[in-house]
Amino acid sequence: MNDLRMRLRIVAGGGVLVMAMGGLAARLTYLQLGPHEDIRAAIARSREIRCTIPAARGSIMDCRGKENILAASVTVWNVCASPDDVIAEGNADRVADALAPILGVRPEEIMSKLHRPGSRYAVLKKHVQDETAEAVRKLGLKGVFLEESSIRSYPNGASLCHVVGFVNYEGQGGAGVELAFDKYLKGMPGYLGASVDAKRDRLYSEDDTFIAPVPGADVVLTVDQNIQHMVERALDQVMDEHNAKGAWAIVQRVRTGEILAMASRPAFDLNRFFMADMNAMTNRCIGIVYEPGSTFKAIAISAALNERTVTPETVFDCENGAWMYKGRVLRDYHAYSHLSVAEGVKKSSNILTAKVSLTLGEERFYRYLKSFGIGQPTGIELSGEESGILAPPEKWCSYGITRIAIGQGVAVTALQLIGVYCAIANDGFMMRPYLVKKVVAPSGAVIMENHPRVVGRPISFQTASVMKRLLSGVTEEGGTGAKASLDGYEVAGKTGSAQKPVPGGYSTTAYVASFVGFLPCDEPEIAIIVVIDEPQPYHTGGVVAAPAFKRIAGDIVKYLDIPPDSCRLASAGL
Repeated sequence: MNDLRMRLRIVAGGGVLVMAMGGLAARLTYLQLGPHEDIRAAIARSREIRCTIPAARGSIMDCRGKENILAASVTVWNVCASPDDVIAEGNADRVADALAPILGVRPEEIMSKLHRPGSRYAVLKKHVQDETAEAVRKLGLKGVFLEESSIRSYPNGASLCHVVGFVNYEGQGGAGVELAFDKYLKGMPGYLGASVDAKRDRLYSEDDTFIAPVPGADVVLTVDQNIQHMVERALDQVMDEHNAKGAWAIVQRVRTGEILAMASRPAFDLNRFFMADMNAMTNRCIGIVYEPGSTFKAIAISAALNERTVTPETVFDCENGAWMYKGRVLRDYHAYSHLSVAEGVKKSSNILTAKVSLTLGEERFYRYLKSFGIGQPTGIELSGEESGILAPPEKWCSYGITRIAIGQGVAVTALQLIGVYCAIANDGFMMRPYLVKKVVAPSGAVIMENHPRVVGRPISFQTASVMKRLLSGVTEEGGTGAKASLDGYEVAGKTGSAQKPVPGGYSTTAYVASFVGFLPCDEPEIAIIVVIDEPQPYHTGGVVAAPAFKRIAGDIVKYLDIPPDSCRLASAGL
């Protein structure tokens, strides 16, 4: 009986074992041969790499091209490790101690990145130079490897910072030309799809997919770095001499609209853009609007001459320095009894200019303001350009025309205002300002190119000729801009000393001093505007901005080899 029971138990146990083995075999067969597309796909994915290959970013250059690179991508290296491999070898402490002095970090920092079980990738130090990378390579540490990368380098630091701009941490343009032309500069990334073994080492085969990246295009500016340096040096000097809150300047070719220099202070180092505050990052040439004061008078005078409501010889009563109009008093800096239009421009009479504007009327004067580009962006190839402030006539107060004529109740950017003077210098033709000459592909093909373009003609050739004569008088002896005069050259321009608006009126201590002009008078080549924000203790454009204009102009005429000339119109007398 016991033998029978034993046999039954053996048979039953054997049956259970057979069934279990059969079930296991069936399960294994199912796992191996069943329709497990998701599992197979996961395994396949674990045995392949798919990655984007970044494209080399194009360079930014000044007008001389590759002779002067303003922004370029530089190859650097990331020091990386496979924590699993390092830990498996038991070398974590040795790796940390060996790398720490080379990478300039504490061993503990490296150890914290290595102690990550299950991880096969960790960045120990980003963006090291070739020398450091070579030192790491020579160590031959198992599980440690180098990964090629790139960073944006700006050789000139803070120079031209507001024009060039910078690239952010995501590799995208964050400001200036870097932002505006990002689509050209960044190129097209490549692609790699390949198989790897269990250690993630690449297995080369004919099935690999490789699409080479297309490098970005180069952007060539109209800006001349040498002229930019002259302008920046002059701004630094005037900031120091007059304890100014800010300063900005533009140099533009009269006949073409090309920007040769655009500088703003305060500035910041492009290589350390992340440390700059918003105040330093503002491009004041296009991003700050200000009441222009007397530099704006050229528009009212030009419009009246063009409409023939006045002539240079027309005389106005300047009321001995105080004129009551519509219940408001308008004053001149100096008291005058009677002045001709020519004398009023030279002496910068508020009263004369206001009375000239009344000969035009609101609607006609407004049309000229618009035709000179006031209240509208110029379209320069940079983000952040302000439109300025110009209300339509129906919103002007009863005496508004007399204040707008002298640069109050209206706001402009420096780029808008230099455009007005370029139009006068260019026989009445307004040119579109631009600072990008061309975009060049890696092959050398020109993708995009700017050319001089006329955008309007607010005044006639005759009016422009007369205005050049009148504005040249400003820099002669007795004129408000005498400190802008340059030996051997006839300089035409205008000073501005504008009180800054404050709630309820205008400040008696905060001013914007400026000078804008062009030379040589008879055949103008360059125009320059200099704006100084809150200079102390002197605040007039003739004392503060005109000397800075002279320094810049004096350097430029030598550099560009502009021959001395006398303005035929000025020498003819009034």
